[in-house]
Amino acid sequence: MEETLKNWSDQIIPWLTNHGIRIVIIAILALVINRLLKRLIIRAVRTAVKSDKNTPPDAEKKREDTLIRIFTGALNIIIIIVAVMMIVGELGIEIGPLIAGAGIVGLAVGFGGQYLIRDIITGLFLMLENQYRIGDVVDIEGLSGSVEDISLRKTTLRNLDGTVHHIPHGSITKVSNLSKDFARVNMDIGVAYSTDIEHLIRVINETGRELAADPAFSDSIISPPQFLRVNEFADSAIMVKILGDTKPLKQWEIAGEFRKRLKFAFDREGIEIPFPQRVIHHVKE
Repeated sequence: MEETLKNWSDQIIPWLTNHGIRIVIIAILALVINRLLKRLIIRAVRTAVKSDKNTPPDAEKKREDTLIRIFTGALNIIIIIVAVMMIVGELGIEIGPLIAGAGIVGLAVGFGGQYLIRDIITGLFLMLENQYRIGDVVDIEGLSGSVEDISLRKTTLRNLDGTVHHIPHGSITKVSNLSKDFARVNMDIGVAYSTDIEHLIRVINETGRELAADPAFSDSIISPPQFLRVNEFADSAIMVKILGDTKPLKQWEIAGEFRKRLKFAFDREGIEIPFPQRVIHHVKE
């Protein structure tokens, strides 16, 4: 027993002092290189992304953070693969056959790999063109939600119900960004045909100005909601169009508050919001 332990120690100790130390050094170097390159990527992205006078600083930072997240994620994968291959070599396993085997497997899954490459290339163009960033609210191929994550291969959305959608970049052909640069309150409201339109315009515009002057909402409003035009003569109402500009992602909050205040104002001023009506004629026999 003692002789067996001695033989093991004679084999393990030299291995640890040689290959074991190299494995530790490889792991430490991989960690150090990863951190250094991350810092370089962050500095390079912050420098390379040019600010736009029409884009607010927080939007520029969201774009920079998204690009940094993608590039550092790709960097992590590359460093891990290289470090693992070097450690495998130190363990005495031949890397050549592994690489050759990986090449055969890669050839076998080549048809599947082309979709992966398409996802990555499309994702890079989406980010470089600044179509959307983490934190934006978007509509992608009929799926809407807040962008929670962007990787090289896919975008992750979460909608108001809490449902998470994973969308491969290669399948994206159309993106609608609901929160880029600015947003808009776009409302159609119906009033009775007996309504004095000039009076209605004054009430709508005054309500919008009061909302924009409220300190709780003023920072979110670029231009207050205002009457735009008579949009339609509907069956039971005159439809009017109301527009106003807000900061990104604030359009729903401002629209909800404006509707509430407008209802109070209409009730106070005697402006009727009609409900659908139907006239039925009875034919006498």
